[in-house]
Amino acid sequence: MDHALRQNADRIISASIQAVLPDEAVRRALKDFRPAGRVVLVAAGKAAWQMANAAVSALDCVTDGAVITKYGHVKGGIPGVRCYEAGHPVPDANGFAATEQALELVRGLHPEDTVLFLLSGGGSALFEKPLLPGEELQNITGQLLASGADIVEMNTIRKRLSGVKGGRFAQACAPARVFSIVLSDILGDPLDMIASGPAVPDTSTCAQAVAIAEKYRLDLSPAAAALLRQETPKSLDNVTTQITGSVRELCAAAAKASRALGYEPILLTDRLCCEAREAGSFLGSVVRTHAGQGRKLAFIAGGETVVHLTGKGLGGRNQELALAAAPALAGLQNCCVFSVGSDGTDGPTDAAGGYADGETEAALRAAGRDVFRTLADNDAYHALQAADGLIITGATGTNVNDVAVALVE
Repeated sequence: MDHALRQNADRIISASIQAVLPDEAVRRALKDFRPAGRVVLVAAGKAAWQMANAAVSALDCVTDGAVITKYGHVKGGIPGVRCYEAGHPVPDANGFAATEQALELVRGLHPEDTVLFLLSGGGSALFEKPLLPGEELQNITGQLLASGADIVEMNTIRKRLSGVKGGRFAQACAPARVFSIVLSDILGDPLDMIASGPAVPDTSTCAQAVAIAEKYRLDLSPAAAALLRQETPKSLDNVTTQITGSVRELCAAAAKASRALGYEPILLTDRLCCEAREAGSFLGSVVRTHAGQGRKLAFIAGGETVVHLTGKGLGGRNQELALAAAPALAGLQNCCVFSVGSDGTDGPTDAAGGYADGETEAALRAAGRDVFRTLADNDAYHALQAADGLIITGATGTNVNDVAVALVE
């Protein structure tokens, strides 16, 4: 491994994530917040604790509240707010119970009351009241995760199987007002798809949901199939929404951090949405084209790739992207590709992403591993672990998609 290059990668990652923490954005959104009655706080998603902590610090009017976030993401107590941890990306019983507690908080409110709803990516799994048995919902979620469906397709299905998604949480809050602050983790910032839009009118249709189920050949019970044909709320009159943070800001932060290290940043896209291994192979090819020309370049691609599970290994989309770049990088000096999830988690692992440089493929061969067989088994985690290529940040407190960077010197 090129240790100096890895240090540059780590500096870019750290600076980028620090720049997109939601604290200041939440405080800005609340600058003119003037509620008349009670204020009940509900926060859901991977950034829920960070957002709630910022909100409570900025306000003196929160009367009660609940935070629902991923295991390991609660960083301490918040005055007047109960914090719950639950399963992600597959919902679990703790998430169901925590969501019921949140619903209990908003029952019986009056028109002058306000629900301060802080939403971030991951909420689709964490904030859930299933309209099916929990085990069945978990099975359908697992099918979607393995299918290669993108996040919009997944959430179009999940909205219709839930008692809180697709605008139904806002309905449960009525007659109280809902003031929603949303941290975007979906390309283009479609409000009704971020965490499956619990407080946003749904723009998707039953026909789309049925088509997605057919496209990926989902194994659905008659009850689940019937729910896909039940329409979601198309209008809400008690919600005000502000969106804060997005992958564009993450890419801009990566560009700024790269420039500070002497690289010329080049934004390739902030809408990356292909297969992870294809993105990695492409970035590796970009590096190979520009290597050895005497310029320090940083090619930046933000978004959210997908992984189609073909094996039984361990990994995540960012790790798979980095590993897929290794063959193109082989033998090159002063070049690398790394990719990281801004929330600090990548797939069902403790890693945020992965790093590969010109020495990675040789290190893997020495360890008895072949890149292409490893990718076929979706086992990027163990491969990168063997090559010291895992990126581990811990929970970051934000969630605005992923960023991949290719450095060339």
